[in-house]
Amino acid sequence: MNGFIEWLEGLNAKDSKVRAVLRSSLAFDPGAFVPAYPYVEPFLKNEDSDWRREMYYLVAGLWAMHWREGANGPPLSIGQACAAYQSASGSASTESRFINLLDADGDQLPHRLRQLIALLKDQVLDFGALLKGLLYWNDDQKHTQNAWARDFYRNVSIETETTNEGGE
Repeated sequence: MNGFIEWLEGLNAKDSKVRAVLRSSLAFDPGAFVPAYPYVEPFLKNEDSDWRREMYYLVAGLWAMHWREGANGPPLSIGQACAAYQSASGSASTESRFINLLDADGDQLPHRLRQLIALLKDQVLDFGALLKGLLYWNDDQKHTQNAWARDFYRNVSIETETTNEGGE
């Protein structure tokens, strides 16, 4: 687990109001909700990059929105979770939502992530991996987007092949 997520889990264990405040922060631009500062700023201390700060606030809010007591199972990447959701729900729009997320620019990203994470409420997500990916979102080579797409399509094709083999 990522150090930041462990930090949030520790704060949450002491005071469940942490989740409520961080969930509320999602109604604002990342890093613009002052009541969230006591829960994120102590971890950031010397971080000067605006992008990185915003991603920490965004992930803190998403973590709080998605948090479930006693969630079990291995944490999944966003790509894996979307593939599992598509398989379980049969929703044809999951792939297009996922593609829209991968194509999001910095301004669209918080909104699209909030929508997608809300869909994945029954999945156990790896928020440490999510944060790591978002910190490098603007990389020219699109490493994060490519890794997430591979996770999605690898898992979709495995499920499709399994379905096809059973039907023949």
